[in-house]
Amino acid sequence: MTTTTRTPAALTAAALRELTKDGGGPRLLDVRTPGEFRTVHIPGACNVPLDTLRERRAELLHHLDEDVVLICRSGARATQAGRALAEAGLANLRVLDGGMTAWEATGGPVNRGPARWELERQVRLVAGTIVAASGLVGLAVPGLHLVGTAVGAGLVFAALTNSCAMGTMLSRLPYNRGPRVDARTVIAGLRERP
Repeated sequence: MTTTTRTPAALTAAALRELTKDGGGPRLLDVRTPGEFRTVHIPGACNVPLDTLRERRAELLHHLDEDVVLICRSGARATQAGRALAEAGLANLRVLDGGMTAWEATGGPVNRGPARWELERQVRLVAGTIVAASGLVGLAVPGLHLVGTAVGAGLVFAALTNSCAMGTMLSRLPYNRGPRVDARTVIAGLRERP
């Protein structure tokens, strides 16, 4: 017997603005890293990093009995979070289509903190640096260019699976973690919402 996990419905930034214009609306869960969340987030959103959500979803479900909108930078991590919560039995899940990028493009209100590079930009920098360096050093050291080939293959795999091992590793760096977010902090934040 196979089970299929329903992909959460998409919600446009304009539709979410309409739902939240009076200060109410659905519960907003931002699944980006604490560092990304601290840089910019939608007012009223609760930061539940994707790793924390995956590890503690059963515990979080007790506090998510209402309409939930999942948010990330572009929608990919939010979709993964939606699948994890749907597998655990939570209904009424939606993903902000285009994520924070779309929200900011429509002029949606945001809370801003200290600026930092987005995770996707960091991945491009690290991958590009590895490929360029292995290509240049590979002129003197035979076979080293294959490191760049491996990074390229990893990027293709990341695109095909809509996941990114390099992004996951970079998200664990102190620069991206920001303040520690543990399950107790997340649950306390979920309880505080009126």
